Amino acid sequence: MEKTLGQLAEFLGGVAVGDTAAVITGVKGIEEAGAGDITFVANPKYMRFLETTSASAVIVPPDVQPEGKSLIQVDNPYLAFAKVVALFSAGTRDYFGVSPHAFVHPESQVDPQCAVYPFAYVGKGAQVKKKAVLYPGVYVGDGAFIGEESILYPNVTVMDRCVIMNRVIIHGGTVIGADGFGFAHEGDKQVKFPQIGIVVIEDDVEIGSNCSIDRAALGETRIHRGVKMDNLVQIGHNVIVEEDSILVAQVGISGSTHIGKKAILAGQAGLVGHITVGDGAIVTAKCGVNKSIPPGEVMSGFPMMPHKKWLRAMSVAAKLPELKKEIDSLGKRMEQLEKKTDKV
Repeated sequence: MEKTLGQLAEFLGGVAVGDTAAVITGVKGIEEAGAGDITFVANPKYMRFLETTSASAVIVPPDVQPEGKSLIQVDNPYLAFAKVVALFSAGTRDYFGVSPHAFVHPESQVDPQCAVYPFAYVGKGAQVKKKAVLYPGVYVGDGAFIGEESILYPNVTVMDRCVIMNRVIIHGGTVIGADGFGFAHEGDKQVKFPQIGIVVIEDDVEIGSNCSIDRAALGETRIHRGVKMDNLVQIGHNVIVEEDSILVAQVGISGSTHIGKKAILAGQAGLVGHITVGDGAIVTAKCGVNKSIPPGEVMSGFPMMPHKKWLRAMSVAAKLPELKKEIDSLGKRMEQLEKKTDKV
């Protein structure tokens, strides 16, 4: 693909500075970029590379204008560069249809514009819509639904009747619709509670590798539009994650918990079941969430406490060895004073 600097500036809604006719043929990081490449800089600590980069153009904030450089000035350079990378990488996938080495049940519905790679499996009654991509080793169970332009990377499993809507990206090894962890007690035994619900993944969700999203016991486990999920995330049965929330690596959410819109759960946060995390709330890394969180709150620690309180507690924790020495010293001095008092 080739675009002029002026065309890219128009595409991004930015201001072109310098040679607007410069032809851009690729995208690279600022240290690696050369002639024909466009790059970006957003973090002030990387501004020094503007003087040494060999890139033909750089996407920068509005107040940056080094001499002799062709630029596109935008409010959010990182977002703009992401859009340019997507533009230059679009159209590289070949929607070649169904490989003869894939298994596609005769009673399934697979759009001819899909890419179904060798050794993928599509079960009875499943639907795979236009421009979906199933890489080798993908399993689509009976009655499952894969929406338009969704991409399932190698060894993704979508169990029976689960729904993946449009433009969803699921990375390798993830399992959608395994049984939820539900058991009833019968004396000393654990009796499995049948997990007969489904999982629904809405439009524009991205799920990292080796995640597990359990089907509902009854009803739905639902991941709403625009949610972004890192690798190694566990979602229990009947969990609801609302729009545009972010779940970072190794987050674990127990069953029937409700995560609000635009919430952020940082790495290794663990949540008990049957609670609510409000819209816009932030749970920091390794936090143990044992009760509901109001909207907009920031929580930290194990067990959970407000983030500012946790920071104060951690500042004290770092001084505990010295504080212990002081307490021990004060204790000895008290003993000495008491002995003197007793003699008087």
